[in-house]
Parts: sequence; C-alpha cells; structure tokens
Amino acid sequence: MPLDIVTIPCLSDNYAYLVKGPDGVCLIDAPEAGPIVDALETRGWSLGAIMITHHHHDHVGGVAELRSKYNCHVMGPKAEESKLPPLDMALEEGMNGGNGDAYTVPLMVPGHTLGHMAFHFPNAQAVFTADSLMALGCGRLFEGTPEMMWNSLSKFLEMPDETMVYSGHEYTASNARFALTIEPDNEALQARAKEIEAKRAKGEPTVPSSIGEEKATNPFLRAGLQEMKDRLDMSDASDAEVFAEIRHRKDVF
Repeated sequence: MPLDIVTIPCLSDNYAYLVKGPDGVCLIDAPEAGPIVDALETRGWSLGAIMITHHHHDHVGGVAELRSKYNCHVMGPKAEESKLPPLDMALEEGMNGGNGDAYTVPLMVPGHTLGHMAFHFPNAQAVFTADSLMALGCGRLFEGTPEMMWNSLSKFLEMPDETMVYSGHEYTASNARFALTIEPDNEALQARAKEIEAKRAKGEPTVPSSIGEEKATNPFLRAGLQEMKDRLDMSDASDAEVFAEIRHRKDVF
C-alpha cells in the first residue's frame, strides 16, 4: 500500500503532514489542531499517532487538543523529551518501525535545535525534515553549531535523488531570492525560482521538493562543492566553514 501524504497549511507559514499507510494514519508535527481536524474529517480518517520533530511551539501547539480528540499516541525525540508535550514513546536513532512503505527511520538532525529529529520513509522515498533541511534552505541555528547542522544536512545528501522532502515552512520564495545572491548563474536555480514564483502567485505550496532538486539548487547543501568554495573565495575552507559563511549571509539577508 503506497503512502497517502496530505500537506496541511497551518498558522501563517507552517506545514503539517498526514501520512496514511498500512499501519494507519500518523501526523508529522501539529502546529495547530483546527486545519488538521478538518483534513481528517474531510477524508473520514482517524488519527493514530503524532510524530513530533522538535520542541518549538509552532510544531507542537495542536498536540494536546488532537490527543484529547483522537486518543492518539505521541512520539518525539528523547533528546527533547523534557521540552515536549508528554510522550508515549521517546524516540532515538535506531528505533525504526512500521511496515512496507510506512517503514520509518528516525534521524537525529541537530542544528536548529539540539534534539531535532527527521522522519525518513525510505521505502516510500519520502523524508519529513521540518526545520532542518528546507526547500532551498535550512533552519536557523537557534541552538546548534554550524558543524552540527552541516553534519545533519550531510545525512540528506546521502539519500537518493528521488526522495521527496517535506519540510516545515513556506519559506521557499525568500530562500530562492537569497540563493540567487550566492549563485546567480545557476541555471537550475533560476528555473526553480521562476516555478516557485508561479506557484506562490496561485497560492500553491512549494513543498515537497526532491533531494535531487535540493542538491542542484540549495546553497546550504552545496557548501561542500569546490565550485561553491571558489565562488565564495573559500577554496581551502572546510565544508562546515563554507556552510557557516552561507548561513551567516542568510541570517543578515
């Protein structure tokens, strides 16, 4: 049974995701309850589990209401358990589970927060990245270091190009404008920026994207390329140092 993935806009620019597979329906992050309840009721679905990526309120604000309404299990990173709503299961890397396309691999991807987790569905070629890897960007380093975030992003670089990336925010248009300041001659980026502009003009989400697209256009994932190092006059710098420079430029963009 292939996964049925529903993208749910929440708050002003967040996304939550319903994932229906052979094990039932789970939710990736719960920014607010209302739109998620509407999406479930429209489809006649119940909710079996909530999988939290990190502790920020715009990813957990709807957990209590959804738990009360659906009596669902709540899972999230053990590393942030003290900052999260009460967990029925505290997750660490290696605690893989599920069947078929719903087989899930929790990945620790610290940087945005120290205990940030992503959820990889390798059989379905999907990964839910929240505020780690984003479409044409990455999360701001509120708690972690550049080295930490670069190591986290490197986990996504190892995934097949066909893997679809379901990130946590609609920041893509702004990310595209910044990316063009780093690589103005990148033809793939130029084309993608136009596609993003057209989607947003019609009110359409810019997620998901693919790992292949991100490798070709996302400056944060391209920090390890020699061509990027040369462009930034950092030819002899480490990958993490180049990433840190790009992150700094984005922070002041």
